[in-house]
Amino acid sequence: MNILFIGDIFASPGRKIVAQYLQEIISREKIDLAIANAENSAGGFGITPLIAQELFSIGLEVLTTGNHVWDKKEIYEYLPREPRLLRPANYPDELPGRGIITVRARNGVEAAVLSLQGRTYMPAVDCPFRRADSLLGGLDPNVKVRFVDFHAEVTSEKVAMGWYLDGRVSAIIGTHTHIPTADERILPGGAAYQTDVGMTGPYDSVIGAEKQLVLRRFLTSTPIRLEAAKHSPELHATIINVDETTGRAISIRRLAINQ
Repeated sequence: MNILFIGDIFASPGRKIVAQYLQEIISREKIDLAIANAENSAGGFGITPLIAQELFSIGLEVLTTGNHVWDKKEIYEYLPREPRLLRPANYPDELPGRGIITVRARNGVEAAVLSLQGRTYMPAVDCPFRRADSLLGGLDPNVKVRFVDFHAEVTSEKVAMGWYLDGRVSAIIGTHTHIPTADERILPGGAAYQTDVGMTGPYDSVIGAEKQLVLRRFLTSTPIRLEAAKHSPELHATIINVDETTGRAISIRRLAINQ
């Protein structure tokens, strides 16, 4: 089966390019399960219920997130009502929402999707490695296809998670830095790995934000409010082919669309 994972959808330029090309990609690449990280889809900071529904309506089956999932207060009441919108599983249990879901893909195969967040240079959360152990251990062993979005800052933590989960999941793909990496590979245990899938949004920017505002912040060290950029949208994604009977990845490749 083929899994499409779209990297960090950033603001309206990211949403528009996904809406424009998603169904074409699904048809051309014979995608069975379409997933996207959407924590920056509302103006570059957070996600709203309305935007989540918009993204589901265009054909995305699961939305993962990260530390910015909490930026819009209206999402707190929405998370418990929409299990397809994941927040990182290693936030405290008393927070709304969940970090894992099992869905039936277009080809009828059940697949688990897990959202985790790193701890290095990130908000203090529970150990993602131990939380992964717990959640994967609780899965039905018949669910062989298992996808992990690891939302983390440093490459070393992401690489370590790849090795840690190899042999237990089908794919570990990183998000958060908004910079696509060229290190996609199949690990020895059968897990597809990429340090960061990159951003889907305006690339005439500094990782999505208006260039001049970011430059002023660096030059003056003052807390200048950032705004989402609007130009040069690009879609960055990864396509993973998985043997649905074993859960092992067969191939992984990057996909980029520029406008």
